[in-house]
Amino acid sequence: MILKTLKKGARNAKRSTIIAPLFVSFEALFEVFIPRIMALIVDSGIEVNNLANVYKYGALMIVTVVLSLTCGIIASRNAAKASTTFAKTIREDMYHNIQNYSFENIDKFSSASLVTRLTTDVTNVQNAFHMIIIMLFRAPFMLIFGIIMSFTISSKLAIVFICAVPFMLAFFFFFLYKAQPNFVRMFKKYDELNSVVQENVGGIRTVKSYVREEHQNKKFQKTAKELYQYSIGAEKYLALANPVVRFTMYACIVLISWLGAKMIITGEGGMTTGTLMSLIAYVTQILMSLMMVSMVTIMITMSKASANRIVEVINEKSNIVNKENPVTKLKSGSIDFKDVSFCYLNDKKVLEDISLHIDSGETIGIIGGTGSSKTTLVQLISRLYDVSGGMVSVGDVDVRDYDLDTLRNNVSVVLQKNILFSGTIKDNLRWGNEQATDEELIEAAKKAQAHDFIMNFPLGYDTKIEQGGVNVSGGQKQRLCIARALLKKPKILILDDSTSAVDVHTDAKIRESFKKDLADVTKIIIAQKILSIKDSDRILVLDNGKINGFDTHENLLKNNEIYQDVYYTQMKGEE
Repeated sequence: MILKTLKKGARNAKRSTIIAPLFVSFEALFEVFIPRIMALIVDSGIEVNNLANVYKYGALMIVTVVLSLTCGIIASRNAAKASTTFAKTIREDMYHNIQNYSFENIDKFSSASLVTRLTTDVTNVQNAFHMIIIMLFRAPFMLIFGIIMSFTISSKLAIVFICAVPFMLAFFFFFLYKAQPNFVRMFKKYDELNSVVQENVGGIRTVKSYVREEHQNKKFQKTAKELYQYSIGAEKYLALANPVVRFTMYACIVLISWLGAKMIITGEGGMTTGTLMSLIAYVTQILMSLMMVSMVTIMITMSKASANRIVEVINEKSNIVNKENPVTKLKSGSIDFKDVSFCYLNDKKVLEDISLHIDSGETIGIIGGTGSSKTTLVQLISRLYDVSGGMVSVGDVDVRDYDLDTLRNNVSVVLQKNILFSGTIKDNLRWGNEQATDEELIEAAKKAQAHDFIMNFPLGYDTKIEQGGVNVSGGQKQRLCIARALLKKPKILILDDSTSAVDVHTDAKIRESFKKDLADVTKIIIAQKILSIKDSDRILVLDNGKINGFDTHENLLKNNEIYQDVYYTQMKGEE
C-alpha cells in the first residue's frame, strides 16, 4: 500500500527516473573495466619497460574514466530532477487532499503534524528516492561484476571477501532492527516540537503580556531534548554500521595483499603485481558497493516512518462527499433539525434529540453556557460535520443530498475564530466572491459597519493586511469577516459569536442593517450577550447539547430559568 501510493508521486518524473539508473549502470560498467586496464598498464607496460603499452592503455583508461564521469553527471542530474519532481508531486497530492478534508478528518491530524509531514517527512522520502535510483542500481551492478572479475583473477583470493559479506550483512541488519523504533518515535516528537513552536509564535503577544517567556523556553527545551534523545537512540546504532563495513574492508585488503604477495613470490596461479592491484581494486569496489547498499538501507529505514505518515495523509478520505447526482439549487433558507444527535471521534454525544424548525428569513439567536455545543449545532447546517443520527434539512432537502459547493455558497458562516489572510482588504473580502466589483465590496462593508474604518486607512480598501490580520483590531477583523460572508449573498447567514469584540453601539447598527437589508436571509446569531440577540424572532437556549428553550425573548424571560439567570446577571452588570 505504501509503495503503491508513493509510486504515484513519480508519475511526473518517469523519464528522469528511467534515465538516471540507466546511466548509472553505464557508469558502473566503465568503472569495472578500470582495474583491468590498470593491470595491463603495470604488467604489459611498467613491468616489461614497454612505454608504448603504457601510453596505449593509459589513453584507454583516460577514455574510460571520461565516459564513466560523463555517465555519472547525466545520472546525477536526472536523479536530482526526478527526486525533486517526486517531492513536488507528493506535496501537491498531500496538500490537495487536505483541502478536501472534512472537519472530522482534520480533527485526526494536528496542524503541526500536517506541517511536519508536508516538509520534514517529504524531504526524508525525497532523499531516499534519490539514493534508491542512484545507489540501489549502481551498487548491485558493481557488486555482481566486481565478484565476476575477481573470480576470473583468483578464485582462491576472491573467497576471502566473499566470506566477509554475510558477516557484514548480519551486523548491518541488526543495527537497522534496533534503530527503526527510535525513528518512529523521533518523527512523533517532530510533531510535538512544531506544535510548541507554532503555539508560541502564534501567541507571542500573549506570552510577552504574561511574561511567560521562561516557561515557553523550558517547554521548548523539554521537547527538543526528547527529540534529541530519540535521534541519538536511532543514530547510535547506524553510526556503528560504517566502522564495521570499513573494518571489514580494510581487513580483507590486508589479508588479500598478504596472500597475493605470497602467490606472486611463489608464482602460484599466475598472480602478477598488476593482477593483484586490480584484485584489490575490485575488493574495494565490492565492499564500497556494500557500503552504498548500507547507506540506502539506512535512508530507507529513516524514511519508512516518514513514508507511513505521508501515505496516511494522502489516503485519508473525506467522510463528507457529494452523492451521485446531487441537488444543485437551494430554493429557500428554511432549516429543519429532526431528532439530530452528534458525537465527535471520542464517541461522546455532544448533541442529543435536537428537533426544531426555522422559517426562511427568520432571525434566530442562540445562547448557552460554554460546552453547550452551540458551534457544533450550526456547523451541521453547512455540513462541516455530518450528523451522527437524525437529519438536517435546508430548503426541505437533506443537506447530505446537496452539492457541497452549492450548499456552502448559500450557507455563509462566520466562524468563531476570525481568520484574515495576507493581502489587501480587497483580496480578503473577495474570498466571499472572487468576481465582486468594488461597488459590491463597499456595499457589503457598509452592511458590516466596516466601511468607515477602512476609509480611515491611507490606502482604503488597498490597505495591506498582515498574515492573520495582526495589524487590525479584533472588532475590525470581525467586521471584515462579516463583510466577506455577505459578499456570497447567502440564503442563510450564521454568525458564531462574531461580534464579541464589537462595541454595543456598532453591534446594534450591524443588527439594524441586517434587519433592513437582509430581510429575506435566514440569520442565526450565536452570542454570549443577550443584548445581541434579544431582538431576534426566536432564541434557542442550549444546555449540555439539548434544547432547553426555543421562544421569543419575552416568553423565555417569563418561562426559562437558564435564560432568566443569564439575563438578570448581565443586566445587573450593566447597571
